[in-house]
Amino acid sequence: MHRLIAATAALLIATAAQAQDAALGTWQTEVDDGAFAHVDVVPCGGAVCGTIVRSYQADGTPYESPNIGLQIVRNMAPNGDGTYAGQVFRPSNGKTYTGKMQVSGNALRLQGCVAGGLICASQNWVRVQ
Repeated sequence: MHRLIAATAALLIATAAQAQDAALGTWQTEVDDGAFAHVDVVPCGGAVCGTIVRSYQADGTPYESPNIGLQIVRNMAPNGDGTYAGQVFRPSNGKTYTGKMQVSGNALRLQGCVAGGLICASQNWVRVQ
């Protein structure tokens, strides 16, 4: 019985910690290839993942992009200091990169890297919700 109570308590604590994860929420990307998106970042296992839920032309006009529903932030595991490590998918070229992410309040910096992290491109996202 004590093991069941301890296991339940551990699960509740882990769930509460994930619910308070600073990366969770909806983020607006930078304009890339003439458009930007809203990405919902949610728990996925012990990490966070982000899926495009809305897309907009650079002028803010909504449009039905074929990228809606694509998971572009993949298995970003928290390092415990506001930084994350995982993968980033770029729809415009169909490539997956080694990813890094850092959250600071309502700002998120996302990086995709190649060559062992020697060459990186980044975007600064803003929290929508």
